[in-house]
Order: sequence, then C-alpha cells, then structure tokens
Amino acid sequence: MLDKITHIIQSYWNYLYSSIVDWQAIINPFHTERGNYFYLLIELSLIVWVLEIIFPWRKNQAIIRKDFWLDAFYMFFNLFFSSILFYGVLSEFTSIGFKNFMSLIGLPRSGVINMSILPMWTQFILFFLINDFIQWCVHNALHRIPFLWRFHKVHHSVEEMGFAAHLRYHFMETFIYKSVQYIFLAWLFNFDLRYAFILHAFTIAIGHFNHANINIKYGFLKYILNTPQMHIWHHAKELPKQHPDGMNFGITLSIWDYLFKTAYIPSDGRDIQLGFPNSESFPKTFLGQFFKSFRKNT
Repeated sequence: MLDKITHIIQSYWNYLYSSIVDWQAIINPFHTERGNYFYLLIELSLIVWVLEIIFPWRKNQAIIRKDFWLDAFYMFFNLFFSSILFYGVLSEFTSIGFKNFMSLIGLPRSGVINMSILPMWTQFILFFLINDFIQWCVHNALHRIPFLWRFHKVHHSVEEMGFAAHLRYHFMETFIYKSVQYIFLAWLFNFDLRYAFILHAFTIAIGHFNHANINIKYGFLKYILNTPQMHIWHHAKELPKQHPDGMNFGITLSIWDYLFKTAYIPSDGRDIQLGFPNSESFPKTFLGQFFKSFRKNT
C-alpha cells in the first residue's frame, strides 16, 4: 500500500513539474490530450482579473480587494493539491473498495449504464448536464446538513467578491464532491472521460465570472447559465425567510434553481453584505479556517 501511495505522489509531482516546464502550454493549455491545469488557471484568472479592472461592477472596490492573496493561495492549493494530489491518493483506494463492495452485493464493478458506447459529443453533453446536476445537489446538501455546512462556511467567509473567491473552499469539499461524482459518473454511468479537461476548463471560466466584480449579463441565457448577479445573492449574509438554507445553488447552470424553485434575484445585489451570521469572527487565515471547520459549533 505504501508503495502505491508513493507511486501516486511521485506521478503527481512529475505531472506538476512537466506542467510548469511545458512552455507550449503558455500559448495553448489544450495542446495535449491531458491539458495543462497550471497555465490554464493562470491565464483564465488574468483574463477575468483584467476584465474586473476595466469593467468593475463595484467601482469603489479595490483592484487588490480584501483577502485577494488568501484567495489566490486557495486557488492553487485547491486545484493542485486537494483536487489532484489528495484526491489522487485516495481515489485509487476508494475505487478499489467501492468496486469490491459492488461485487459483494451482486452489482457490476464496471458500471451499470455504459455511456462510453455513445458518440463522443453525446457523452460530452450528457456528462456536462449530469455532472452539473450532481454538483447542484451536493451544493444544496452543503447548506442543509450542519456537519457539511461547517466546511462550506470557508467559501462563504468571503466579504468582498472577486474572481479568486471562486476557489476559496475547504479541501474536505473536494472529497465530498469527488466521491459523489465518482459513484455516478464513473460507476453508474461509466462515461469515457477523455475530454473532461475541456469541460473542467469551461466550468473554471464560468465559476471565475460568477464570482467576479464584473457587471456581465447573459440576456435570456441567464435562465440557463449562472451569472454574477445571481451568484452574489447566494453569498448574501441575510437570507430571506423563503430560503432559510440558502438559494441559487447552481455551479455552472442556473436552470436547476429555476426548476426546483431555489432561484432568488430580488435586485442586482451589487452592494449587499456578504458572509453569514457572525462571519466577522471567523478566522481570517488559511490555517485558522482549515482547523476551525473540524470543530463543532463553528
């Protein structure tokens, strides 16, 4: 087991090193089938940040807003460590254990519904829709289950919204999301995930825009795609009586909130107060937030 963990970690460091020295990826992060997360994140972040500077929604908000550097650290930590390294180490053993459990109860180990036989674009669209709905359901649970809310509070501790706030979240959320996604996408539906990088790039871009200080509107597409005006209300410190556990849970798509009556946009929300009750006393450092979430009554 130790050898397997060591191999996974070594493979990750090799991948990270090769990503950094892959100079072609500066021009095109998609030039290999696996893609390059390192330069993709940097380039998307710089593009959205420049747009924030040129077209600010909250004109009095500083370019280097409150907690900007904390959120920048979260971006790289969560994308390269909790999402790849930590999950990579655990996923191998989770996969083996889950498949053994399926065999024990008489269910197939390799997937119940084989989506991999479908044409690639059909798979891609179905994968995107199912994955986004799964994320919407998990996000809903993060707000409604007290144990999960303790970890999700890290994301809601943002007091000034900007693109980098997108990836401020506790690493435990990675395990929650990825575990559920694995069960449905890899086992239940058995998708061919060769093009998952393209989808991931799209969701990072939408997530950055949803949190950005940009007055961007999508016209009638607002009923399909999440927007900054919609997502700002998800971070509202004061929740309306009709949505005591939160609203606007969409990650990329807004359609689920309209379908399940959790959409709430009473105004553009530009200057509303963000956070949660007593969020001003929540730790302001990465380590403080990391450990705070493991304690009850936080």
